[in-house]
Amino acid sequence: MSESTEMPEVAVEGVPAPLASAVRDALGSRSIVLVGMMGAGKSSIGRRLAVTLDIPFRDADTEIEQAAGMSIPDIFESKGEPYFRGGEARVIARLLDGGPQVLATGGGAFMNEQTRAAAREKGISIWLKADLDVLLRRVKRRADRPLLKNGDPAATIEKLMAERDPVYAQADLTVGSRDVPHEAIVTEIVAMLAQRLAVSEVRQ
Repeated sequence: MSESTEMPEVAVEGVPAPLASAVRDALGSRSIVLVGMMGAGKSSIGRRLAVTLDIPFRDADTEIEQAAGMSIPDIFESKGEPYFRGGEARVIARLLDGGPQVLATGGGAFMNEQTRAAAREKGISIWLKADLDVLLRRVKRRADRPLLKNGDPAATIEKLMAERDPVYAQADLTVGSRDVPHEAIVTEIVAMLAQRLAVSEVRQ
């Protein structure tokens, strides 16, 4: 999936700069690893979160495409899903050595046991949990989802959710991804990170 051509993101105003700075310092070299279904908002929310915390944003799918020299749909079509998943795990392992950062992962990435272990060791994982109807509305805007190329997208997403949600639930934190401004979700995430990292109350 290609990089967005939208205007550059700006820091979320609802997050006090001292709090963002304290969370960033408490992270140290760890990454914030966003997991969840396609359409959960990992890239769009992740970009805003990264700007707010003043750390890099990386999209694992973009990094995979750059490493392979082809798009993810083309990798699926020419090499198959198992080949893609192996490359995905290797790329994420490499990226996790480069924290601190906000790392958006593909929908199936967290299903890999080694990836989950690496995320636990080198990061804080956050499940962006979205309801089926929200995911459907969002994925219909895109035509580059390999797992939705055949059959009924709703049935496919519902099946994937049944398989993946119990694994996503192993993430360190869970935040609801719903139809509210992304700034509100970023504010929630920063507050949850502050609690997780035992950041003391910060003067605003």
